[in-house]
Amino acid sequence: MSAPTASIITASTRASNGIYEDVSGAILATGLVDLGFQVQARVLVPDDRAKISGEIEKSLAQGIRLIVTTGGTGVSPTDVTPEATAPWIEKLLPGMSEAIRANSRAKTPLSDLTRGLAGTSGRSLILNLPGSPGGVRDGLVVIANLALHILSQLDGEDHSGPTI
Repeated sequence: MSAPTASIITASTRASNGIYEDVSGAILATGLVDLGFQVQARVLVPDDRAKISGEIEKSLAQGIRLIVTTGGTGVSPTDVTPEATAPWIEKLLPGMSEAIRANSRAKTPLSDLTRGLAGTSGRSLILNLPGSPGGVRDGLVVIANLALHILSQLDGEDHSGPTI
């Protein structure tokens, strides 16, 4: 069985302008590889709804199984990642988003401000993570717990899920 594919989309105007490094995207790439995913793409775009949406569309067209965004999930005027993601989601997974917030809550009460979405589109899982390194690490815990099971369900497997 080959490793499931993944793509990473970092939404950050400042990182895309070279003001600072995309640390969250790097942490996410390493974490996904450690979890057994084959990272097919890692892109950096500004906080722009059309550009984020376009990258999600590309990943879906390529049949990427796990599409993870980092950044743009807060409440500032430029945070538009959930809005860029919503049109692509066929089945919302609110429990997955809540698990990410719950996993972060003990470390920072600000985790409750993330508006990230999780859901499926065809045979793909789409997940919005916060842009902070800590938020990405917390999200990786939830990905480790749920993503392979969700992907097996999308493949029509029974409810026992894959052996982890």
